Amino acid sequence: MAKLGKRTRAAREAFAGKEDVTVEEAVALIKGNSNVKFDETVEIAMNLGVDPRHADQMVRGVVGLPNGTGKTMRVAVFARGPKAEEATAAGADIVGAEDLMEIVQSGKIDFDRCIATPDMMPIVGRLGKVLGPRNLMPNPKVGTVTMDVADAVKAAKGGEVQFKAEKGGVVHAGVGKASFGEAQLVENIRAFVGAVAKAKPSGSKGTYLKKINLSSTMGPGVSVAVENAAGE
Repeated sequence: MAKLGKRTRAAREAFAGKEDVTVEEAVALIKGNSNVKFDETVEIAMNLGVDPRHADQMVRGVVGLPNGTGKTMRVAVFARGPKAEEATAAGADIVGAEDLMEIVQSGKIDFDRCIATPDMMPIVGRLGKVLGPRNLMPNPKVGTVTMDVADAVKAAKGGEVQFKAEKGGVVHAGVGKASFGEAQLVENIRAFVGAVAKAKPSGSKGTYLKKINLSSTMGPGVSVAVENAAGE
């Protein structure tokens, strides 16, 4: 077995025996043990009582974090004419139509969010095999297929986070940076948990919010009491 470094051992010792703590306790623990040379992302993983293979149990949505994500979001927009101009004015990093399709098809995907006007979907639809696996396919359910491209770009740039249940019913997302204040992280986490709770699908039976875990990019995880995180 590989020998653990001093930092890793210290972090594991600090987290040992800590289970089902409050959001505030978890945030303090994570921030207190974040001592790497970069600003770690604080991540949340939620185990849900759903099977996303069934359409009536899919969990998907979007939430605007009150204090943003701390991440610089690069946004691509498929649009033409005035809508392309609106997207550019709103701060989109890449705007185009067929030319943007060719860039994506070449394998160059230098963006974190993809937005499209409805008339662009025949073009965007050809990119499903490229954008789909990266969770970048525009979707009207999360507001990325819209005529209001300016607001969509501003929301993406301002800290909006999309979520989708993965295999096994797990939802995972970044909810801020370790450099954020404790109160900011707590507020972001509760906003995210609240959004996932509201997205409970009709096909979910029994316990919906089963387990919540918080961690930093390089640190161990800690389980959070579901009732506390959900504000129950």
